[in-house]
Amino acid sequence: MVTKKSAGEIVFDVFNHVFMVFLCFIFIYPIMYCLFASFSDPNQLARHAGPLFKPLGFSLQAYQSIFKDPSLVRSILNTVFYVVAGTSLNLLMTSLAAYVLSRKGFYWKKAIMFMIVFTMYFGGGLIPFYVVVRMIGLNNSPLALIIPSAVSAFNIIIMRTYFMTIPDSMEESAKLDGANDFIVLFRIMLPLAMPVVAVMIIYYGVGHWNSWFDAMIFLLKKPEWRPLQLTLRNLLLMNSATRMSTNTDPTKSAQAARLIQYALIIVTIAPILAIYPFMQRHFIKGVMIGSIKE
Repeated sequence: MVTKKSAGEIVFDVFNHVFMVFLCFIFIYPIMYCLFASFSDPNQLARHAGPLFKPLGFSLQAYQSIFKDPSLVRSILNTVFYVVAGTSLNLLMTSLAAYVLSRKGFYWKKAIMFMIVFTMYFGGGLIPFYVVVRMIGLNNSPLALIIPSAVSAFNIIIMRTYFMTIPDSMEESAKLDGANDFIVLFRIMLPLAMPVVAVMIIYYGVGHWNSWFDAMIFLLKKPEWRPLQLTLRNLLLMNSATRMSTNTDPTKSAQAARLIQYALIIVTIAPILAIYPFMQRHFIKGVMIGSIKE
């Protein structure tokens, strides 16, 4: 039976839709502005004032300047390496820890879980972290951006919670057929836990993609291993994007540098925006972890 909405409910629905559209515009417009500006002609953009809802002219000068610069191309490749290698190691270590801590027969799981949760509230600090990384020989090495962040306490808890919702009968049946714990984990548990795996990929992948502070500390003598975010930060702070411009006129160089900064922002956020729609279905299921029990 369809119930007729009252006048108050109709007004609320209209206000709610208008407000949500306004919020979407606030969040999306800065990205659209950078996108349109990056494809605009430098001279026309310099003369333009106010909002921007389409490219002013059309120019690929900013993107050509980016991909002609060897350091930026190397930074992009470095970041792809950190995302792929780091996320793969993160998933391996997190799934191993979560599987062990989700087993009912593991005697020390409460004590270990207490220590894992303890690290979420009390950290050792930046200086001890730097000293430890330096003592194990990872300073000025790209591994300093991968190995120290190999596991996250929060993500262990999320994956452990999901593993605990999987019926024990599946594990028992597999072990009756001769499967060991590694087979149970990689052939049964992880395929059933694709929603949480997708969540882990997004969390870890975005973390590696946006990482720059660790690189600034540990890669002082290895600029060739800098990630994209650190290179972008240096360009924005030092305004050194003008070095990629071939213009001799200072005004034109400043205009070209401005476009390059917009193009760098788009290059930085585009991969994440492109990947997310393909993982949205699993991500929505993953955020509901724990809501369905056996």
